[in-house]
Amino acid sequence: MQFRCLVVDDNQRFLDVARRSLEWQGLESVGTAETIETALAATEADHPDVVLVDVSLGGESGFELVRLLAARFPELTGRIIMISTRAEEDYAELMEGTPAAGFLAKSALSVRAIRELIPDLP
Repeated sequence: MQFRCLVVDDNQRFLDVARRSLEWQGLESVGTAETIETALAATEADHPDVVLVDVSLGGESGFELVRLLAARFPELTGRIIMISTRAEEDYAELMEGTPAAGFLAKSALSVRAIRELIPDLP
């Protein structure tokens, strides 16, 4: 069974690559957003099963988006994954206490890696 995924990043090129890659791996529904506002709107409209959020969204904070997503859509608590080009260790303290399921380096992004962090996905 497939799950719906939303990828949030301020880099359009990365969004295009991530979408194509995840769809090539079998996901049928991969939405994208570039800002906190568009991510919240896309979540409301598309009801994703998992949301991938870049740590840095230009002038906005991915950590703030994670908190907003969990507050407005409690069913996403534990179904949000932080992503970055930097190492997980760089964000270990910031990750503590967030409603995110975990962290993935952008280079490791795959359907398999997502399922490993969130094994109860459909």
